[in-house]
Amino acid sequence: MKLVRFLMKMKSQSVTIQLKNGTLVEGTIQGVDVKMNTHLEFVTLQIKGKQPVKLDSLSIRGATIRYFILPEALPLDTLLVDDGKQNKQSRQAQLRKGGRKIKKPQFAKR
Repeated sequence: MKLVRFLMKMKSQSVTIQLKNGTLVEGTIQGVDVKMNTHLEFVTLQIKGKQPVKLDSLSIRGATIRYFILPEALPLDTLLVDDGKQNKQSRQAQLRKGGRKIKKPQFAKR
């Protein structure tokens, strides 16, 4: 399972995020997209050397995130279930419904 897919499942979880510039962000995840852009609500922003700031919501660009600090009580066994098998089955079902199957090139034998 890709890290981004795991983070996408963490909707409504409270996390702490450290940014590459040293800023700490605490909040509840509203959503995460495929580029790891993270949308939070009920945010506390702790910029290095300044007083904490409280915000209603905040969006963080994925490329600026150093790491996520996850809560201890996070149900990892349910979040880490791999959905890869489901995708393979849906591709096979699509082929049965008339999806085009690409043939491998065949070479002439000498």
